[in-house]
Amino acid sequence: MKKKYLSRLFLIIGMVVIVAFAAVTFTGCAQKAGESGTAQTKKDTIKWRLQTYAGPSMNDDIIGNKIKEFNKIADGEMVIEMYGADQLVPHGELFNAVQKGTIDMAVSDDESMGSPADVAVFSAYFPAAGRIGLDIDVLWNRYGLNEIWKEAYDEIDGVTWLAQGSWDPCLVASNKPITKVEDLKGLRLFTSLFNGKFLEAEYGVVPVVMPVEDVQMALQTGMLDGVTWSGATELYTTGIADVCKYLLTNPISGAWSGGFFVNTKSWEAVPERLQRLLLMTIESSNYYRLNWYWWGEARYRAEGSKMELTSIPDNQWTGVEEQANKYWDEFSKKSPRSARVIEAFKKYSAIREKAGAPYTAGK
Repeated sequence: MKKKYLSRLFLIIGMVVIVAFAAVTFTGCAQKAGESGTAQTKKDTIKWRLQTYAGPSMNDDIIGNKIKEFNKIADGEMVIEMYGADQLVPHGELFNAVQKGTIDMAVSDDESMGSPADVAVFSAYFPAAGRIGLDIDVLWNRYGLNEIWKEAYDEIDGVTWLAQGSWDPCLVASNKPITKVEDLKGLRLFTSLFNGKFLEAEYGVVPVVMPVEDVQMALQTGMLDGVTWSGATELYTTGIADVCKYLLTNPISGAWSGGFFVNTKSWEAVPERLQRLLLMTIESSNYYRLNWYWWGEARYRAEGSKMELTSIPDNQWTGVEEQANKYWDEFSKKSPRSARVIEAFKKYSAIREKAGAPYTAGK
């Protein structure tokens, strides 16, 4: 009887040991499988590098805050790393870097990043294209410029254009007061490319190009008389308002136009769901930036204490706008596509003139 009992006891103990061993083995395998899955997920994460035209003080508001949201929603499937102007490549080589795949994505106006597209000259601060930032969005989304831009970049290998957006107006901040058109003559101003050419040819401004990070020192040492690079929002955000005494409220250009460019192979490797998420991120960034600039322009003019506001009388400034419009006819002759861009500009300008205030200033 005892032997029978002991046999059953040993059998039960053996079964318990086997079950326990199996449980431990299964747990270990599951843990390893989990670790392997985690490693696989990390290995398969799509990683991009994005460089913008902006310095560190601006990058978050330019698109960085929305890229952080994208990364969070992508939940490890894709991560976009943010870099500022010149951090990975010199800004003038940015388009080429995207084309080669050195950088996966760029945010910039077309011209200053070295785009070879024939429409590139119409980006940034093309004279008198719009009075406020919303005009830029209307031109691209409602007057056919999105289609024209896509057509132009479809002809260029290696780079895919995703969208265009609006930025701030272009004002003159200087250490000399400007109250009449003649005051512009001879001023050494840090400018964007095309705007500088326009001001040099028509008003005797001396355009100066240098790295953005050198501008404040150049203003302090007198190497520069001022800048015509941005609106009040950027001037205060970047610290340029700390070293300039005056702000001319007449806009050289009503808004800046910039684009979002990606390496074509990088873009095609991204699942459609994440492509859609990135396009929605860009739309969200465009809306955020539009109201952020508009808020700042009013706030810093009304409450900012670092620069004294000056203005050129309307009867003189109308001549500046008319002179800028002459450039439209000149550039419409560059190519049939350029003519279509200028046609859109003129059509929308005529609509604004008929509509009156607030679509046209002072009318």
